[in-house]
Amino acid sequence: MRLPSSASPDVRPARVPKWAAGLAGIVAFLLLAELAGETVIRRSTLPLASTVVAEAGRLLGNGQFLTDLAATVEAWALGMAITVIFGVPVGLVLGSVPVVRSATRAIVEFLRPIPSVALIPLVALVLGVGLRMDVTLIVYASIWPVLFNTIYGLEGVDPVAKDTLRAFGFGRIAVIRRVSLPAAAPFIATGIRIASSIAIILNISTGIVTGRIDGDGIGAFIADANTANNVSQVLAAALLAGLLGLALNALLVWAERRALPWHRAYLGEGVTEG
Repeated sequence: MRLPSSASPDVRPARVPKWAAGLAGIVAFLLLAELAGETVIRRSTLPLASTVVAEAGRLLGNGQFLTDLAATVEAWALGMAITVIFGVPVGLVLGSVPVVRSATRAIVEFLRPIPSVALIPLVALVLGVGLRMDVTLIVYASIWPVLFNTIYGLEGVDPVAKDTLRAFGFGRIAVIRRVSLPAAAPFIATGIRIASSIAIILNISTGIVTGRIDGDGIGAFIADANTANNVSQVLAAALLAGLLGLALNALLVWAERRALPWHRAYLGEGVTEG
């Protein structure tokens, strides 16, 4: 005779929040860096991680650094806005009209591998140093992931859905707006986040190459600190630049989740209203 078994409750281990796991990873990295500084790396070569973190805290109260930080964010914002405004429509055209894509393929493949840093002297000669040069270089470097992710997103659109709309009399523009663009939106969002990191890297690299003559920016601050042989400030500014990139990426992820809640539901992440 079988005895009735009692139903055991569904006990699941508590999930660690992603932000907590990420913070733990950063702390572990800093501890390893501190240990390496104490045992392997000579302090005359590189400062301790704790020294760099403390210097980063002091920079947050440094007026010149805050001005440079604001200048970097301004260049990033303008460059990303122009990149999205031009990159997405051009990607939609290239991904939707095969003739145009074939006609422009050679030009695109020729321009894409050219390093943006190599264009600094040319752009400076044409536009002069300053914000216009920074934004131009950011757009040139950042537009490629947005452009190609838009094209790849369009290639994955279900042809049956497009044919269904055409059968009901919808034109090419309506099909793009109602089917192709929503389907490609997750790819476009990924391209924008990749472009954001490229924009930060390019802006800081430009400032390091041109120095304070290019005006304000984290790169110019790093160039000044390097000229003064202040390694702690160089590393602290680089650390804060990385945190800036992390914060901007988190902002874009938040915007993506707000704009594309259906995509999160499709991936099984769940949708919660904040």
